[in-house]
This record gives sequence, C-alpha cells and structure tokens, in this order.
Amino acid sequence: MQTITLQVKDDLVSEVMNALEKFKDNIKITKDKNLELDPYFYERKEKLHKTMDRIDNDQSKLTDFKEFEIKMDKLEKELEEKYAD
Repeated sequence: MQTITLQVKDDLVSEVMNALEKFKDNIKITKDKNLELDPYFYERKEKLHKTMDRIDNDQSKLTDFKEFEIKMDKLEKELEEKYAD
C-alpha cells in the first residue's frame, strides 16, 4: 500500500469522500491527528526546523539570556501596570 495526502477545500470534502466510497475495501482513510489539534502544525514544524538549522550552522544570533531577562521583566511590569485592578 502507498500513502498519499490530499488537500481538499472544505466545501468539497463530502464529495471527495463520496467518490472514494466505492474503493472502501481497498483504501484506508485516516485524519491527521496533528492537524486536528493544530491546523498550522506543519507550517510551524517547518519554521522550527529552519530556525534550528540556522542555529546549528551558526547563522542565527541567539539573544543573550541577561538581555532576555531584562526585556521580560520590563514586559511583566508593563502588563502589571496595564492590568492592575
């Protein structure tokens, strides 16, 4: 058996499923659990892999941890001030 992926517009899903019905004994239809939980799973996965590749190849500058802490402290303070009761 071979595995293929179909991308079908929402309004055509039922028509495609009906067309595949005649092959039900010879095919197995499954939904991708990753896409059920997160419709942008594969786009984010690809972006993460590209970022990791850049880091591995030393093409990406990582933020200094101290700088990150300072920015996060500033953000937390701003949010506390904005949303204080």
